[in-house]
Amino acid sequence: MPQRDIYGPLNVPINEGHLITMTVDEYETIRLIDLEGFTQEQCANQMNIARTTVQGIYNDARRKLAQSLVNGKVLRIEGGDYKLCNGFEKSCGGGRCCRHRYDRDFEKNEDKGV
Repeated sequence: MPQRDIYGPLNVPINEGHLITMTVDEYETIRLIDLEGFTQEQCANQMNIARTTVQGIYNDARRKLAQSLVNGKVLRIEGGDYKLCNGFEKSCGGGRCCRHRYDRDFEKNEDKGV
C-alpha cells in the first residue's frame, strides 16, 4: 500500500471536479516498472497476472498521472483488484521488490512439521 494516498497541487479544492482516482494495482505497476525497473513481464510475474493485463493497467495509470500533472488534478489512490502480500507467500521470496521479507527458515521448519 502507498504511504500516502492523495497527491497533487496544493491550491485546488479536493472535489470530484479536481480529482482522479488511481487504483492500488495501477499504483503498483507504476512502482514496479518505473521505480523498481521491472519489465512488464517481471511485473506480471510479481503481481501474478498476465503481461497483457499489466500493459493495460500500466497504460491507464500513466494516463492518470499525466492528467494529474498536466491538468493540475488531485490524484487519490484507492480501490482496485489486488491482494496484499502477508510476507509468507512463496512468490515473495523471489521478488526483489517485495516490501515483506520471506522467511526461508519458516519454510524449512514448516516442511519439517515444526
